[in-house]
Amino acid sequence: MTIIVTGGAGFIGSNFIFYMRRAHPDHRIVCLDKLTYAGNLSTLAPVMESPSFRFVKGDICDRDAVEKLFAEEKPDTVVNFAAESHVDRSIEDPGVFLQTNILGTQVLMDACVKFAVKRFHQVSTDEVYGDLPLDRPDLLFTELTPLHASSPYSASKASADLLVLAYHRTYGLPVTISRCSNNYGPYQFPEKLIPLMISNALNDKPLPVYGKGLNVRDWLYVEDHCKAVDLILQNGRVGEVYNIGGHNEMRNIDIVRLICKELGKSERLITYVTDRKGHDLRYAIDPSKIHAELGWLPETDFEAGIVKTIQWYLAHREWWEEIISGEYREYYARMYGER
Repeated sequence: MTIIVTGGAGFIGSNFIFYMRRAHPDHRIVCLDKLTYAGNLSTLAPVMESPSFRFVKGDICDRDAVEKLFAEEKPDTVVNFAAESHVDRSIEDPGVFLQTNILGTQVLMDACVKFAVKRFHQVSTDEVYGDLPLDRPDLLFTELTPLHASSPYSASKASADLLVLAYHRTYGLPVTISRCSNNYGPYQFPEKLIPLMISNALNDKPLPVYGKGLNVRDWLYVEDHCKAVDLILQNGRVGEVYNIGGHNEMRNIDIVRLICKELGKSERLITYVTDRKGHDLRYAIDPSKIHAELGWLPETDFEAGIVKTIQWYLAHREWWEEIISGEYREYYARMYGER
């Protein structure tokens, strides 16, 4: 089987490639990645020399480049991780999110229709559902929860989801969609909460926390997410949406305090900054459908996963130090410098 993985030089995409190489060593994997600020080619160094792996630098919005790649590789499956994904950046510049997340998805699906791809899988997010109140722990997102996006990022992902389902109905494209809760683990770009707190704490820099840090997220170790996507590709029902969640709800401030404790750093580093515009209060996924249909359950509890994650960042300082020394420093100053 040949699988094209878009966005495979990013956080979840690269972890998915590593997982699939272990789980299905006979598959050919082709990574298509534009290598924007969040794509890091050095992440893929362990697989670059493999004869069953190919890396192609390209933009999913480039129709000619996408169709050329499909003609060369004749993929059986396409898994679309490629996306602009940071909420703050979407507030700062919505246009690039609409371009990549909606129109790029359209270009990929047009190629899938043209080349009769057997499965197109769209990797989405729980953020398309909006948020839940903090005082109703009984409420969870299900696949039937109405879409209610809060940010340009989540609106672009919700739009792409609707487009994917429309291509299934209109063109008969065999599609599946997964909507996952917050991921954490190795190779996550240090603008996201957990790697940002780890890298700042290790450098004794302030730990910027929005508002009072009471926002709640459902956290899932990235490898558990990869296993779920693999199961959906193998046995998921075409035309269906599957929620992937960890039942690991944590307040942001509690995660920051846990990281301080694990690293032996003072909580005095915590700095409360002006809250994000339209900041969602709480995300919580009900993964009953994927458990009942495909037998998936998360295997990594948060306490073990966060320790593994911290240890990875300690052991791979050169990976993230190289990143934060570049363009990210200017962006970081804009986001947190005057809050």
